[in-house]
Amino acid sequence: MTGPEPAAIPSDVPSAVPGSAPGGVSGEPPDAGVERRLHPVTPLRRAWAPIAVAVGVIVHDLGQAQKWIAELTVGLALLGLAVLIPVAGAYGFLSWWFTHFSVTGTELRIRTGLVFRRTAHIRLDRLQAVDVTQPLLARFLGVAKLKLDVIGTEDKDELAFLSEKEARTLRAELLARAAGIAPEAVREAGEAPVRRLVRVEPRVLAVSLLLMASTWTALAAAVVGPPVVWLVSGSPWAAIATALPFLGGVWASSGGRFVAEYDWTVGESPDGLRLDHGLLDREHETVPPGRVQTVRIVEPLLWRRRGWVRVELDVAGSKNDVLLPVAERAVAERVIGRVLPGVDLCAVTEALEPPPRRARWRVPVWWRGYGFAADGLVFAARHGLLGRSLSLVPHAKVQSVRRTQGPWERRLGLAGVHVDTGANKTVTARLRDAADAARITASQADHSRTGRRNSIPDRWLTSD
Repeated sequence: MTGPEPAAIPSDVPSAVPGSAPGGVSGEPPDAGVERRLHPVTPLRRAWAPIAVAVGVIVHDLGQAQKWIAELTVGLALLGLAVLIPVAGAYGFLSWWFTHFSVTGTELRIRTGLVFRRTAHIRLDRLQAVDVTQPLLARFLGVAKLKLDVIGTEDKDELAFLSEKEARTLRAELLARAAGIAPEAVREAGEAPVRRLVRVEPRVLAVSLLLMASTWTALAAAVVGPPVVWLVSGSPWAAIATALPFLGGVWASSGGRFVAEYDWTVGESPDGLRLDHGLLDREHETVPPGRVQTVRIVEPLLWRRRGWVRVELDVAGSKNDVLLPVAERAVAERVIGRVLPGVDLCAVTEALEPPPRRARWRVPVWWRGYGFAADGLVFAARHGLLGRSLSLVPHAKVQSVRRTQGPWERRLGLAGVHVDTGANKTVTARLRDAADAARITASQADHSRTGRRNSIPDRWLTSD
């Protein structure tokens, strides 16, 4: 795991020409708005749709399907394949043939549909992230998916598949246009340069997963649960059915995470922080500038002795939720400094105020794990005594703030302060003195107003 000192973000990217807008007509490249097709291997991916429908029909009525299979002869089976394979191939080819995309100064247009035509208009100024993804087979074929995070949408739009080179070129073009770069300079801008900040070594990642309590809890459940079910029910099939979800939990908390987070690399670029990771499916994601709503520093109990932390984040409209799967605290602080400029994690940690001692009657023992600070640039709340988690919300990202009191809290003179972010998440400072909570609630509006005025712009390719 390496972590060189961060340098200033490069600023050698052409800036927008004064007076020109992304949607300007003059100066557009000759091929602006020209429709393009996806990579020729795309029909192979889409040909599976009719086959999936056939499998779905069989699964829907297994009893009838068993009768059909019992009556099936070799001749009928070959006839079925002779019909299904050409139909699947034709569907894949036609769906590829009737799918086009084009880029104009203001939007990406995706036109699809064999019978019913559909045209998606994706405004470039609404783009939050443009990620390049390569599943395992796609890596062998030299193709990639382009996934687009757009404000106000739950699911990502995607272009699958493009050649790897074309996917990266198109990504650079979309981000350049979204940044307002003059149309004639889009091609010259090219892909923004990247400087590596951190790389998580596979050995460190493996050790960190072995030191997670969730891994051993899932493993213990997988070892103990099925035999107990077998003894109680007397059915080995019930034990097997019980073991499968337990084994799935073990895989999700250990092997699955190792495969997904393998070779995790964080790079710095003018369009945000680049995240590259994956052993089988390779992901190339971007943490958009100014879109991060919350940063969480997670410290599992068994990591503390080694000084390791996990850094998670909430990004509005994006499902990217990990910034660093594991890192030394000093390295994590440097990376967090690039996401939240000006935030001193050490100063925030030292400024955390514990709850009043009477909070022990509300949450015995564990009350010591709570803390709160709201000075500087962030609203900070900590919880957890064994495994700790510190959440940082930039004041500029607070959408609303509220104070709550339950009956027992009112009796003890305590209250909780909740702040809601643009990622539809809430961070809570629990067990605060009631008078202090009222003051925090009132002052947070001023903090947010000041933070929005001084925050970095939510634009691509902007430099500090």
